[in-house]
Amino acid sequence: MKKVSIDPITRLEGHGKIDLFLNDAGEVENAYLAVPELRGFEKFCEGRKAEDMPQLTTRICGVCPVAHHFAATKALDAAFHVEPPSAAKKLRELMYSGYYIYDHILHFYFLGGPDFIVGPDAPPAERNIIGVINKVGLDIGKQVIKHRAYGQKITAIIGGKATHPVCGLPGGISKPLSEEDRKEIENMAKESVEFAQFSLQIFHDIVLKNEKYVDLITKGPYTHKTYYMGLVDKNNKVNFYDGDVRVVDPSGKEFAKFQPAQYLDYIEEHVEPWSYVKFPYLKKIGWHGFVDGSQSGVYRVGPLGRLNASDGMATPLANEEYKQMYSTLDGKPVHNTLAFHWARLIELQYATERALELSQDPEITSKNVRNKVGEPGEGVGIVEAARGTLIHHYKLDKDALVEKVNLIVATTNNSAAIDMSIRDAAKGLIKGGNVTEGLLNMVEMAFRAYDPCMGCATHFAIGQMPLEVNIYDANHNLIRTVKR
Repeated sequence: MKKVSIDPITRLEGHGKIDLFLNDAGEVENAYLAVPELRGFEKFCEGRKAEDMPQLTTRICGVCPVAHHFAATKALDAAFHVEPPSAAKKLRELMYSGYYIYDHILHFYFLGGPDFIVGPDAPPAERNIIGVINKVGLDIGKQVIKHRAYGQKITAIIGGKATHPVCGLPGGISKPLSEEDRKEIENMAKESVEFAQFSLQIFHDIVLKNEKYVDLITKGPYTHKTYYMGLVDKNNKVNFYDGDVRVVDPSGKEFAKFQPAQYLDYIEEHVEPWSYVKFPYLKKIGWHGFVDGSQSGVYRVGPLGRLNASDGMATPLANEEYKQMYSTLDGKPVHNTLAFHWARLIELQYATERALELSQDPEITSKNVRNKVGEPGEGVGIVEAARGTLIHHYKLDKDALVEKVNLIVATTNNSAAIDMSIRDAAKGLIKGGNVTEGLLNMVEMAFRAYDPCMGCATHFAIGQMPLEVNIYDANHNLIRTVKR
């Protein structure tokens, strides 16, 4: 048995490695995604003041702090039995749209896009944002940076800070939006709508007009027929900030639709000894291992999960592209993992359109942005992080101190599917012991499509941290392993 390691894996949030095991014939027997980092957020949030949670949990991730901020804030709304004013909800969603703008631009141009724009077989030194700029031109590179900064500016105006916002409070938001700031956001949103259209055109021109890439999306070793999950509004359209959780089966039929407080009736978590990441599954189906199909409880979240779980997008330009994606890829649901990239750009279009709608809403500058809270209790907050469904569940004591925390983050929801995707990509691509750098990158493409965040996913500590330290000498020989 031969072991091949990709260490570290690249262009993701967090740290990890992939171990591939090849038999004597050079065929892949199995593949594992190993995540070495473990962060105990669920434990060290216990005993904290409830109102601190929206600030504490943003530190889980510097890439998606807005998602944790508002999942925490919504959990506190529920725990304190308070409904925020309409204007506060709209301000939260407007800020959330800004977060989606900068996050999806980051992934397409910096993380996932280089595999398509520069090419999966290009030298590693070129498969990055610099290679993308060399391919599309310096002027376009400037536009990428400019519009990503717009998303962060929207977040900073409403949230107080671009990276770790401070505006979310139980029952509302910390301050209203001034007319001057509203106009600035409106102008940035208008430009961002056009940039999202431009980004989709790049995808059409470079990816969809390339037969090799289309074959990779439609016929490559990246397909899994799973269940899909995402938040939807009352019309079953995609919504990032609010709504019910909808699950569809591998045929696209609605399997379940539930309110956030009911999530434990539908989701359970499985543990494997070789990973610090838990593996959620659909409770009514059960855990049957790392397999797909209607008899497996594995489900997927994120851009493709949301689009598959919905009946469309709630804005016109995004909805037209939604229809085109399913028409091009032979109808709903789409099961190929690489289609996450197209779905992500459709969501970028939606986020820009929704930001423009909200910035033009007459109520958005209302001064009524917070309601009085009630007695502390228990609450669940669910939002759609850029990477998928994010769940915060808090139990508070009579003094509004946190007694218990449960977090199920997007990458945790996708963890079983990510491992399956890596395994099957490796088996489909590596034959006869032929292991090239380009093929290993194509194995990495299997996880990169999910835009995983390992720092978010590994957050549960039981007792003391199960630490393993490898000690090497100056010649890189392993001399000792210390475990706790």
